[in-house]
Amino acid sequence: MSITPPEQKVWYNEPVEKTEVIWVLIALTWALIMFAMMPLWHLKGTQNMSNEAYRIQPDVYQARVDAFVEKYKVGEEGHAKTPVVRPPAGSDVYLLARLWEWYPVLELEKGKSYRLHLSSIDWQHGFSVQPANINLQVHPGIDEVVTITPTDAGDFGIICNEYCGIGHHTMLGKIRVVAGK
Repeated sequence: MSITPPEQKVWYNEPVEKTEVIWVLIALTWALIMFAMMPLWHLKGTQNMSNEAYRIQPDVYQARVDAFVEKYKVGEEGHAKTPVVRPPAGSDVYLLARLWEWYPVLELEKGKSYRLHLSSIDWQHGFSVQPANINLQVHPGIDEVVTITPTDAGDFGIICNEYCGIGHHTMLGKIRVVAGK
């Protein structure tokens, strides 16, 4: 029921005004342009990170992270004494998401490439690097591998942007990028 009913009961047989036809054609044209741009942005855009994904058992991933930390640990940070690791350029780098932390702190070299492995051992988490605006989903049982090359030195915060429980707001991590030697 409308507020003001149409003058003619069979309103769909009424002729359409020229301005209305023009607006419908503009909307249709824009929709077709956006539809064509989606695959183009995906294939040619620089916003898409190259990645791989593999199935992995959470306990196997935890063992890889522990071995990685033991091999490349250079210190500790914070009241929780989170290990800081400095892997060599070009190596595989492991970052673990678990309630409610990112483990370990990564120290990477500016301008060097790394294969960053991301996985969770408990729930789904969101990997968001600020202020770089990188956002990925991190799932248990999936080893998400992303090739990264830091372009700016400094500390970059990692936050979980997928609600993961009562301590979600405390799930913070860090990637430190240092200038080349």
